[in-house]
Amino acid sequence: MAKKRVTGKKAASGASKTLKSESTGSKSKSAAGSTLSQRKAPKKQTSPKAASAASKTLKDKRTSNASKTAAGSALSQTPRRNAERVHDNFVASACTFHKVA
Repeated sequence: MAKKRVTGKKAASGASKTLKSESTGSKSKSAAGSTLSQRKAPKKQTSPKAASAASKTLKDKRTSNASKTAAGSALSQTPRRNAERVHDNFVASACTFHKVA
């Protein structure tokens, strides 16, 4: 049986700070909301939409450490099939990017 994950205290704190901040973008807040909703709920998983927002949050250089902690937690709680699909898409795009004509 797969190990169930829940949001830790540090990630929950970061998510809370992210949601309270007026300067935080909507993608960061979406990932933070997903993270907080999974605080003590091992059966809940991050939706594909929230996982996409979390991924974009991690890639954005302007994002605070608190937001990145929350986004990382949200991504770690995505269903396995979504993680595999994201990985496959990343590998496919990387291979296409490095093709030599």
